[in-house]
This record gives sequence, structure tokens and C-alpha cells, in this order.
Amino acid sequence: MSDAASAPVALDHELRGSGPPVVLIHGITEDRRTWEPLVGGLAGTHQVLAVDLRGHGGSPSVAPYDLEAMANDVNVLVERLGLAEPLVVGHSLGGMVATAYAAASSTRAVVNVDQPLDLVSFQDQLREVEPVLRGDGFAAVAEHLFTSMQGPLSPAQASWIGGIRTPKQEVLLGVWAPVFDLTADELGRMVDAIASAVAVPYLAIHGIDPGPGYAEWLTSRIPAAEVEIWDNHGHYPHLIDPSRFLERLREFDPAI
Repeated sequence: MSDAASAPVALDHELRGSGPPVVLIHGITEDRRTWEPLVGGLAGTHQVLAVDLRGHGGSPSVAPYDLEAMANDVNVLVERLGLAEPLVVGHSLGGMVATAYAAASSTRAVVNVDQPLDLVSFQDQLREVEPVLRGDGFAAVAEHLFTSMQGPLSPAQASWIGGIRTPKQEVLLGVWAPVFDLTADELGRMVDAIASAVAVPYLAIHGIDPGPGYAEWLTSRIPAAEVEIWDNHGHYPHLIDPSRFLERLREFDPAI
């Protein structure tokens, strides 16, 4: 990656509350507004930084869209704001970015919400729709992919998330480039390099069961990892049961 390509992007963000810092990172095609149902309650005990990743929300759309660049954007902002060793919480793509953040930057813990790190198991599924995602059918396929993950969200919640979601072809293809372009072995090594560099407490909360053996797979790479399955909570467990999520987050936070 060239120096120009890896230059940090100034992220649109919101900072609220006081206490130990926590950084909230949204999922792909969404933005920091998806955390609104939680920010008020969390800001009572934490200083809460919610960010828009590059290519999302109010942040500039500037390639590349790889995990290293996105995590570095967040870290540059965290350092500029003087937030020492934050708890980093990420949903979906944000869970990958939070993991990459912890692999390269100082943080006290990570909470990954419904984002399996085993991208190899996702590769075949995504490659089936790659030609359409690269063509004129992008908008329809992207909408179908993300609508299919609504799970037990209420109609009002699903409509609200749908109103936030803004799929951008360049961004989506850039984020998923490793899944499309790397071999399974190369992708596995990339994930292993990130995960094995995480040395802080790590909590993975899944509303969709990532499958038998995933907990063992994850702890073989992040020995301190805890994996919880919240049955029937779908891809947005933090929105299905925000009170439980906030309680679990505070319980897990080493600073509390």
C-alpha cells in the first residue's frame, strides 16, 4: 500500500458522555446512527465515540477500504481526541475493524457483535454473487443481501435500519476485495495474522450461530476470546435486546 493510499481519512463522528472511553463501529453500508438506541444509556457510564467509517455516513469515500486503513482512521481520531485505551465495540464489518484495531493499536478490550472472523467460510457464498455485484444488478443484490439479515427486528426497526443503509458499489467491493481476490489459504493467513495479534480481552456476541467448532477456531487464534450465542437474536442482537447488551458490555469492560 502506498503512503498516499494509506493516508488517514478524517472521520465524521459524535462524542458524548464521560468515563472510560468506548468506541462504537457500525456495520457495512450503515453508519453511526445505528448505535443511537444504545448511546444514551452507555454515555451514563462511558465517554462514547461513535464513528462513520470511510465511505460511510458523513465520512469521505476514499479508497482503499481495507481493514488496516479503516482501523487506522479510527485510531488517528482516537489519539487526536485523547481517548486512551478505549473499549472498541464493532458490529458486522465493525467487528472486523475492531479486531484489526486491537491488533495494531492500544485498546483495553474488544466486543465483536455478530461478525465471525472465519472469512474463508464466507468466501464461496459471496463469490456466487460477485459478478452481479460488479455489474448493473448491484443495487438489487445488495438490498437482498442486507434485507435477508434483518431477522427478528421489528418492522419499525427494519425500516429504520433500511433508511440508514446506503450501499455504495465501490465501497462494498473494496471492503470485500480480499474475499473476492485472495485464495482460501491467503485469506486464512490474513485473518490469522490479524487475530493472532490481539492480546486483550475479547468478547464475541453472536445472534446468528456461527456454527459448531467456531469457538474453538477463535480461541485457537485469540486465546482470551469468549464466545456467546444469543439464540434467535439475528444479526442485530444489540438492538433486539439493548438492555441486556449494555449490561453485558459493562460487565465485560475491564475499566468498570
